[in-house]
Amino acid sequence: MAHEGPHEGPRLPAARGPLSGAVRAYLLGAGPLPPAEAVAGAPVYGDDLQLALYLCYELHYRGFAGVSPDLEWDPDLLRVRAALEHRFLTALRADTPVHDSLDEALAELLVEPVQGTGVSHFLRDDGELWHLREYAAQRSLYHLKEADPHAWVLPRLWGRAKAAMAAVEFDEYGGGRADRVHARLFANLMTDLGLDTTYGRYLDAACAETLATVNLMSLLGLHRSLRGALVGHFAAVEITSSPGSRRLAEAMRRTDAGPAAAYFYDEHVEADAVHEQVVRHDVIGGLLEEEPQLAPDIAFGIDVTGLLEDRLAARLLSSWRAGISSLYTPLHTQMAHIS
Repeated sequence: MAHEGPHEGPRLPAARGPLSGAVRAYLLGAGPLPPAEAVAGAPVYGDDLQLALYLCYELHYRGFAGVSPDLEWDPDLLRVRAALEHRFLTALRADTPVHDSLDEALAELLVEPVQGTGVSHFLRDDGELWHLREYAAQRSLYHLKEADPHAWVLPRLWGRAKAAMAAVEFDEYGGGRADRVHARLFANLMTDLGLDTTYGRYLDAACAETLATVNLMSLLGLHRSLRGALVGHFAAVEITSSPGSRRLAEAMRRTDAGPAAAYFYDEHVEADAVHEQVVRHDVIGGLLEEEPQLAPDIAFGIDVTGLLEDRLAARLLSSWRAGISSLYTPLHTQMAHIS
């Protein structure tokens, strides 16, 4: 099957196994899609399945160079995506310890551990510049599209929840100013760290755990049936962002990463402290007024976000504490703007 009409976007990454290889070939008109048994047999959190799903989802964002935009709604590709999604969501539901109530899930988010051991604590206390550069490269897969996955929920909300969600998203998109769009601010951070700001540049280098965190957002955003979980995911991100961003800003200053690097996280300390209140009281509160039956879904969204973030943190910290790169393609040790 030939797919014509090249589309401007990042280049396709290298395959990581038969699933992603077949999807990649299909996007280029160079081969068939993977059979159902290949989807069923692939490790659900592994590189091959996660990259195959990421390739499918990216067609709904900017697509890929040399890939027709018409493939976004290709029926055969959508059937494969549905099979990949089913594997992923089934595993997430089985593996996520969900709180008994939404109130309990939210309460736990609001508690900061006295002795934190997460990635932001490590970067603040012990991180070197190469750790910060790797962290930015991994997170660029999300931050260069920041707010986009969450925007898909807007047509699925109404009333107070919709208005509040739109207000928070407006801030994420810079309040109408292109230079203040959070994705632009993250690109400025990457420039300070000597990284390539090209969209999708570090897809080849990012680990499966990073792909899974971004795939989760796309999965929840693209399905109306998962709107409650998407709101829960959004709440988890916004509520935990401010203290984590404060630690990351301190890490950027301690390592002299640059003013734009520190500014990105300073901005999130302030903005997300406000967003947290809006999300809890108006987005979640407004949604529950209209659809109280979605409370368990919101709790699932909160808890599944924690599951995948913990998996990513374990991957990063285990690599860094061993003194090795968390990326498949390690970054240059010399920064472009340091003599």
